[in-house]
Amino acid sequence: MTKSWWWLMAAAVAGCGPSASRRAESVPAEPLPDGADTLVVGWAQIPEAAWLGGQRWVLVGADHDVVAVADFGAKTVQPLGGAKNPEIGKPYGVFTIGDTAFVADWGKSRLSIWTGAGQLVGSVPAPAGTRGILPKGRDAAGQYYFEIPPIAGPDGSGLRDSSLLIRSNSTLTEFDTIAGLAPFDVAEITEQRGKRFERMIFSGNDWWGVRPDGMLWIARVRRNEVSHFVGGKEKRGERLPDPVLDVTRADREQYVNTFPEELRPMAEKLPFAPFKANFERGFGTPEGLIWLRKSKAAVDSVRRYQVVDTEGRLRRVFTAVGAGVIVAASAESALWAEQFRGGVRLMELRLPAPPAAAVP
Repeated sequence: MTKSWWWLMAAAVAGCGPSASRRAESVPAEPLPDGADTLVVGWAQIPEAAWLGGQRWVLVGADHDVVAVADFGAKTVQPLGGAKNPEIGKPYGVFTIGDTAFVADWGKSRLSIWTGAGQLVGSVPAPAGTRGILPKGRDAAGQYYFEIPPIAGPDGSGLRDSSLLIRSNSTLTEFDTIAGLAPFDVAEITEQRGKRFERMIFSGNDWWGVRPDGMLWIARVRRNEVSHFVGGKEKRGERLPDPVLDVTRADREQYVNTFPEELRPMAEKLPFAPFKANFERGFGTPEGLIWLRKSKAAVDSVRRYQVVDTEGRLRRVFTAVGAGVIVAASAESALWAEQFRGGVRLMELRLPAPPAAAVP
């Protein structure tokens, strides 16, 4: 076990022990309701998504080089800018501010800016100051935010270094480092052709985002908490409650089976972490709430989502049954995406009203 994994194990155990907030542990779990309407896209992967206002969600289908708007009010899924849009190359990410969508496109080497009506209104070229990496967020002042990964050496050893969060001005002429992320947990693999470093499966990583007012948040996977940056200083949130989940044979088999049959022998040789990360994904809502998609055992049909406020305090816990996952949320709804043989099934889930009694 690597040294960093001892750190993660200690944090995971602490997350369900005395150092976890008693207030957070008392937040009741609420089941998410089923969606009334279903939309289907013929994509091979779960999309990246963001709320676009009302009952509209912007989706990135990276495997089909398409960006689309799912409108549950109109019950339609329309490609952004029309079918076979020449302004879309190889999209892979999206975020929104109000009803404006920002699409990261490595094929065009730019961040393209779209209205909710599907009109291209601008673009941000990949800046040389970030090694050509595109921004993942923007605030109301026009400042852009980037995640800059470490430079891996020929053997991949650079993966042990931290990624940096960089902020630029609106003209992409000035850059400053504002925070660092936890380095990946990696393992050294020895094979006939030599040694290399590989990231450990199920080990997890930090997630982050920025609110329109410029407040940065980071979901710290090792500390199992959400930090916010105020005045350039990190303000730690409360420790979140979680069980420690071992990576079992069923988990390994489930992961390997996601590969085509001819690639499974290779996948079986990848290094697996001894424990699962506390959460698999983190994303924010326009109102500033942070959703954490919690890890679960392969044999468990129920998944939990923790919702954390701008003070880093756990406010709600939702549970959902099934193979799908929540990929984006607003204050009143969440977007559910479920893979099936014919593509991806989408449902808009209306969130239940908050419990009448506040958690003490």
